[in-house]
Amino acid sequence: MAVASGLVVSGMTAPAALAAPSADAVIAEVYGGGGNSGATLTNDFVELANRGAAAVSLDGFSVQYAPASGNSWQVTPLTGSVAPGARYLIAQAKGSGGTVALPTPDATGSLALSATAGTIALVQGTMALTCKTAADCAADSRIKDLVGFGSTAVIREGAAAPAPSNTASVARGTTLADTDDNAADFTSGAPTPTNGKGETPGETGPPPVDAKIHDIQGTTRISPLKDRKVAGVTGVVTAIRSFGSARGFWITDPAPDADPRTSEGLFVFTGSTTPAVAVGDAVTATGTVREFYPDAPASSPYQSLTELTSAQWTVGSNGNALPAPTVVTPDTVPDTVAPAPGGSIEPLPLEPAKYSLDFWETHESEIVSVSDARVVGPTSSFNELYVTTKPKQNPSVRGGAVYLDYDRLNTGVLKVASLIPFAQQPFPKVNTGDMLTGETSGPVEYSNFGGYTLFATKLGAAKDNGLQRESTRAQRSGELSVATYNVENLSALDSDEKFGELAKAIATNLAKPDILNLEEIQDNNGPTNDGTVAADQTLKKFTDAIVAAGGPRYEWRQIDPENGKDGGQPGGNIRVGFLFNPARVSFVDRTGGDATTPVGVVKERGKTHLTVSPGRVEPGNEAWEASRKPLVGEFVFHGRTVFVIANHFNSKGGDQPTHGRNQPPVRSSEVQRAKQATLLRGFVDKLLASDKNANIVVAGDLNDYPFSPAVKTLTAGGALKDLIASLPENERYSYVFEGQSQVLDHILASNAPRGLDYDVVHLNAEFAKQASDHDPQVLRFRPSAGNPVQDAFWDLADYLEKIFGAYPPKP
Repeated sequence: MAVASGLVVSGMTAPAALAAPSADAVIAEVYGGGGNSGATLTNDFVELANRGAAAVSLDGFSVQYAPASGNSWQVTPLTGSVAPGARYLIAQAKGSGGTVALPTPDATGSLALSATAGTIALVQGTMALTCKTAADCAADSRIKDLVGFGSTAVIREGAAAPAPSNTASVARGTTLADTDDNAADFTSGAPTPTNGKGETPGETGPPPVDAKIHDIQGTTRISPLKDRKVAGVTGVVTAIRSFGSARGFWITDPAPDADPRTSEGLFVFTGSTTPAVAVGDAVTATGTVREFYPDAPASSPYQSLTELTSAQWTVGSNGNALPAPTVVTPDTVPDTVAPAPGGSIEPLPLEPAKYSLDFWETHESEIVSVSDARVVGPTSSFNELYVTTKPKQNPSVRGGAVYLDYDRLNTGVLKVASLIPFAQQPFPKVNTGDMLTGETSGPVEYSNFGGYTLFATKLGAAKDNGLQRESTRAQRSGELSVATYNVENLSALDSDEKFGELAKAIATNLAKPDILNLEEIQDNNGPTNDGTVAADQTLKKFTDAIVAAGGPRYEWRQIDPENGKDGGQPGGNIRVGFLFNPARVSFVDRTGGDATTPVGVVKERGKTHLTVSPGRVEPGNEAWEASRKPLVGEFVFHGRTVFVIANHFNSKGGDQPTHGRNQPPVRSSEVQRAKQATLLRGFVDKLLASDKNANIVVAGDLNDYPFSPAVKTLTAGGALKDLIASLPENERYSYVFEGQSQVLDHILASNAPRGLDYDVVHLNAEFAKQASDHDPQVLRFRPSAGNPVQDAFWDLADYLEKIFGAYPPKP
């Protein structure tokens, strides 16, 4: 408590506050989210600590709680004492949720604390406080310590501590500093209730086990000392994370064992408190071994991180030499990802010479280094990038790493983040194919986003290798060009800059395609979830931007979805749609198409047509639940009918990660895409049954690979050709995910179109600055008339234009 001296009120000097910053017992941690939604712990709690050198008796003391308004106080009496350097845990109200009980408390109350704002006081006495303002409470000599948390807390010391939550407490740092400014003394982080015996949740109470780091890490992914308290853990501090809610430091034992399966590194977790250590400190630590999962441990598809929590440590010496890093060369990491037991790999003994995930696990929290590493995934908005340690492993033509089959994952890919303050060294903005020259080194830690990650304490210099955005050639007068482009949640609310970049790509890089198949067009107010489904403002803004960029005045055709039925960003109502250049191609409008009416195929006077145009393929089928429905349009180019089917299959959300604990990973989302592919192929077969020479283009974001079951269904029997498969392997990609250049977008064509000229136009996915996260594709071709003589004449005319630039009139 701060001493308020000489406070003048109405010409009189108010009584000075009699309490001063506590030299011994203080409030160390407060948590009010116990049993709430998302909480792990079942109870609220208040934790005290003794920062003094002698035991403090709490007989006759109480902890008291006031809501944020400060209008009343509730009391929990205390008994016993708190030893020097120890904790004292007071369990409070139990909620209906949570799964983990507190360790045996030293006192129990029934206060239902707020999870976000309020005040806790440590009081000498058990009579409820009556003060209702910070000044009045500062003058109450019974109050030994006080913390107000959340911005609305009226009663507080200095400024209020940050707001906790259902999953976070507010706690003092490890030094238990008491400056009488709650904002300075407390930070928010994962709750760490500890009782007077030093027990934390899940502990059964045995004494700490003396252990070295390699004893803690063990020879599998899960520590043999999981949930046990350990002592005598020695190591040299190699790196510190001083930002965010997962702060802490890494230590490495400079005296390793002889087993290559046991890591000598360990992360010491300190929550949102920056640890008071320096790189080079030799520490001896005590704490509880935990396996941290980014979500619920029982069902998590991810791997865990072995760490030391609720830690206390002493620094024995400073400025010690750091253990040498593990140098990773092109031959270091194995080519095979992991064993394939058909389930969890956690209990399996690590085989670092055989599997890449095992290699990284055996070096978890150790310092590793790479040199002159090529970037295979550009800098993201989260200040992360991906490099490859195996530059000859499936390189793309432009410097990436191509993902070519389920069992051909690029094991050399490694994510890089930085521990260096950006004010000291800004994170590099790099594109695919650039280099991090020299040494990049730091501790390795598992992340659910991207797998094993090098957190750089030394970051190589970025070298620009001059990657350029591609442009495709213009179609010749006798060629029809059809492009597909996922424009990433485009709505009328988006910036003029985004519209301008997308428009420039269409007018320049894609050379003004005749038909543009779009995915992720949102309704007019984007993610605002108010029932709006119309997208006319979005499409008008887009077509206006294309004109401004030098493109044609496109017309559009699309069907508004039912509100909230097509998946994607909530409220956005994304859909597929067509833009077309009426100066080059005609759209055949056939009325009756809407969100629920299925399109059919009819034959009239020997010509195959759609029953509605545009129309949706089987929109009521359960295969399209919470997913975009394919849109079919009937076009005419030089008298020849062309059917274009726009697609955006269901996402890969829910699939287990390639770097997760279950191997091989379960790709649960494939089930729905397989159903969607079967329906779509059925519609294509109807068109071909009516006209075996039908010009059919199936395009869009299929959210799947050329080697996937869904795409194999579409191409079975040769009815459709997947044109990405016609490219050399090092060019087969349109998207970059976690450093793997891969295919999600496709253009497929029936056998009738001739002179197919297909191009993936790389202008987004490989670059740090993107208008979309997908690269567009374009197909140029000559539609068939179904008449060999006419087709031969057209082919000859196209050849002459190609050679001489002249194009005779068509018959």
